[in-house]
Amino acid sequence: MTFALAGCGGSEPPAKASQTPPPTLREAARDQLAASVATAKDRRYVATYRLRSKNRDERTVTVALATDNSWVVSVPGGLLGGYADAAVFRSADGLFQCALGPSASTVADPAAPNVTPGCVKVTKLTSGTDPKVQHVFTDWIDVLLDPAAPFSVALAQRLEKAAGTCFSIESNTAALASPIDPGIYCYRSDGTLTAARTSFGTLVLVGDPDPAPASIALPAPIMAGGPLSIAAPPPPPSPTLGTTAEATP
Repeated sequence: MTFALAGCGGSEPPAKASQTPPPTLREAARDQLAASVATAKDRRYVATYRLRSKNRDERTVTVALATDNSWVVSVPGGLLGGYADAAVFRSADGLFQCALGPSASTVADPAAPNVTPGCVKVTKLTSGTDPKVQHVFTDWIDVLLDPAAPFSVALAQRLEKAAGTCFSIESNTAALASPIDPGIYCYRSDGTLTAARTSFGTLVLVGDPDPAPASIALPAPIMAGGPLSIAAPPPPPSPTLGTTAEATP
């Protein structure tokens, strides 16, 4: 008589579900931003941007990022409340705030101060001397790459005439000073910043960037003194009226 042997083992237990939760939309947006910014960190080019700021005429900002890591960002009317054109420059010699001369839009203003082109070496720029525009192309990139930086990220509606993907940056805490301006930052897939909306206004890329130069020279001579203020100088004192009446013959 033949007997069939019954197996003593049952079917294999179902595989356990993954214990790793899927990323949230904000986590995914932060990862996408980090990928864009990592490309931007190595991007070198020369480009112009349209800058719109509150109560100011539209201006053209020039950005040059050289292959030797020197860079300059020029901001028309960026100093003395719009009376002086500004540039912020960095090279292996350090950081410089530069006045490029009187702003073209204010040269006919009788209250315009005398502005001599020149650059001053600084350790850092303060809130009173910093045009701020250069940060979106330089040190804020490292903040955007820092996974521990206290801000949150979400995909944002594309700014007007901005190509690429736009990200909304919001500070996570009110207790500490934010290391970056909250706002909207837009990047092309090649790492080019195409637009940004922050406290200093809205930047939008004009045309396509040009190839990067090998190096950038200081845009004005080194001068003595400290950096210029971004605020307008006080108005000159009113002339004192004479009190002696002219004698009548």
